Amino acid sequence: MTTYEPIIGLEIHAELMTNSKMFCGCKVVDSVEAEPNTAVCPVCLGMPGMLPVINKKAVEFAMRVALALNCDIQHHNIFARKNYFYPDLPKAYQISQYELPIGTQGWVDIQLESGEHKRIGIRRVHMEEDTGKLTHLEGNGSTNGYSLVDYNRSGVPLLEIVSEPDIHSGEEARAYGLKIRQILRYLGVNSGDMEKGVLRVEPNISLRPLGTIAFGKRTELKNLNSFKALADGSAYEIARQAEILDAGGEVIQETRGWHDAKRITFSQRSKEEAEDYRYFPEPDLPPLQISDEWIVAVGAALPELPDAKIARYQTDYGLSEYDARVLAEEKEVAAWFEEVVAHFSDAKVVANWILNNLFQLMNEHKQAIGEIRVTASGLAELLQLVAANTINNNTAKEVLAEMFVSGESAEAIVAAKGLAQISDETAVSAMITTILDQHSDQVAAYINGKEQLRGWFVGQVMRLSKGKANPALVNKILTEQIEQRRS
Repeated sequence: MTTYEPIIGLEIHAELMTNSKMFCGCKVVDSVEAEPNTAVCPVCLGMPGMLPVINKKAVEFAMRVALALNCDIQHHNIFARKNYFYPDLPKAYQISQYELPIGTQGWVDIQLESGEHKRIGIRRVHMEEDTGKLTHLEGNGSTNGYSLVDYNRSGVPLLEIVSEPDIHSGEEARAYGLKIRQILRYLGVNSGDMEKGVLRVEPNISLRPLGTIAFGKRTELKNLNSFKALADGSAYEIARQAEILDAGGEVIQETRGWHDAKRITFSQRSKEEAEDYRYFPEPDLPPLQISDEWIVAVGAALPELPDAKIARYQTDYGLSEYDARVLAEEKEVAAWFEEVVAHFSDAKVVANWILNNLFQLMNEHKQAIGEIRVTASGLAELLQLVAANTINNNTAKEVLAEMFVSGESAEAIVAAKGLAQISDETAVSAMITTILDQHSDQVAAYINGKEQLRGWFVGQVMRLSKGKANPALVNKILTEQIEQRRS
């Protein structure tokens, strides 16, 4: 059996979150929730004689992405007509970029589950317009199946990001897709909501015998709507092609779909080549010229990107790479973390509480960071109470859970429920004396070497104090009193 090397290149299509469409003034609406065919005009419906005008904000968003992906920005841009007929394409051509895209020769670094880092090349980033959306309905006994078309999405600014064929497994494809999605969300140009189709991923997959150079025949998986489907679909297609080649067959160059329920790919149509689309320069749009000044201005306005943020969290806050990476995963979570640190400077403690306690509550209540009632300053206030020994860690966890539900401040909850920690040495000493007097047999056993009883003594004191005794003080006075009884 031949050993094959998978070769995968990824095309990612991302709708840009502008207010209006790419070449007309129609409002960009939610293509899932909006009433069909209400955000349309003669331009995006492809009516004769209508002239497109380039959306400046869409160009700026495209530049943001290209710069964030380390691409060279092309000063001279040409839009082209990509000709094909399909019901969701009202003009029978798509305005896109072909020979002169806005960004070329970039790269992005990914991290695999093993911890390995890998650099993936970006061949091109180009602007185009989205198509409409088809909804296919099955017929019944008396009617045939039919399709409905909604043109609200037609003409929405779309960015296509094309990788180099540097990806060699489904896992790598998934890691790359997730990284691109994260960057797009950090830049504020795309929501990353794959279920609504605003981000679509299409891998081109081929195999070649290990150690050879020539590429094999490739297949393309169209419009995958989750990164799990990307990983699983790629893995299935790799295995399918290997089985064909091992049997002496030939892989057909085609477009295939992924059947999520059956966990298989299936043929859709033969794969088009560039010449099939009959590209030619768009006659209704002049060349787009991008100045150095504009490039510099867009670059200066870029936010801190995930990799830079992770490195800063490790350097400035002393966090582990894992903790830094999890906190920086979402821009909103990272901002929330930094706001807490602005009020409570021990970043490691803050990170621990967010990762181990706040995230657990968010998962239980199925809420995102922007939906929770706990504020960043509120968590800082809670941690200050712990640092001042007003409450202990266990009580603080109970208080955080109450804050999450009620939105009340930590101080108000502690006061209302009488949760303040007992740090008075006389009071704690009296409780310990009571416990030791009541359990003289256990005291003797401990003195004679049964040291595991120490935790039991601490538990008895905490139970007597209803969990409010200062643990550090309990341990200190317990040691002193046992030593006195030992002598």
